Amino acid sequence: MNTESAQVQQPSTPASHIIAVLTGIAMISGFLVVLTSQLTAPFIAENQRIAIEAAVTRVIPGSVSHKEFILSDDGLKPAEKGAEGQRIYAGYDASGKLLGVAAKAAAQGYGGMIYLLYGYDPACECIRGIKVLKMAETPGLGDKIIKDPDFQANFDRLDARLDPSHMALLHPIVTVKHGSKKEAWEVDAISGATISSKAVGKALNRSAQSLLPRLLPLIGELEVAGK
Repeated sequence: MNTESAQVQQPSTPASHIIAVLTGIAMISGFLVVLTSQLTAPFIAENQRIAIEAAVTRVIPGSVSHKEFILSDDGLKPAEKGAEGQRIYAGYDASGKLLGVAAKAAAQGYGGMIYLLYGYDPACECIRGIKVLKMAETPGLGDKIIKDPDFQANFDRLDARLDPSHMALLHPIVTVKHGSKKEAWEVDAISGATISSKAVGKALNRSAQSLLPRLLPLIGELEVAGK
């Protein structure tokens, strides 16, 4: 018997059929990704809102409520979805008195970007607290910027006064070597986590230098908004 003739001939599959199947799989996969994103988006947004609300209360001591605003070249206006500009959060006490303004800041750390929220008190012209929102620093080292009480104490009344021209900080916020802090605008670094410490100082200085000259002339509007 001829061996070759005894073998079962496998049917050939047209290339067009294979392409059609793969295209169908890709379309279904894409649809599922989009559907999952749409279903989870409201939950993610709500979790982010809750996190920001808790952070605002943390960085503006004494605040019991807050209102969101957009700061742009056109001035200050209530935050709306899709509005362009910098989002800020005005914190108020129970009587509606403005206690401070919170804003986001970010800088490159050791393991990636460090994102934080900080609170500015116009009464003392100082930063009253920070809250790390997201980071990827080394556990046990870089994450000390969250856990170390001495580092957090840097931001009880960190000097953020403007110079006479009101165009920049009178003293730039800088991070100094652990144990060498002498001035109210200096951030005392954490020993063993200098890069992460410097990132926090850099983020605060960069944001405050940009935000405060534009914000302070509009503080009166935020005060009225709380009444």
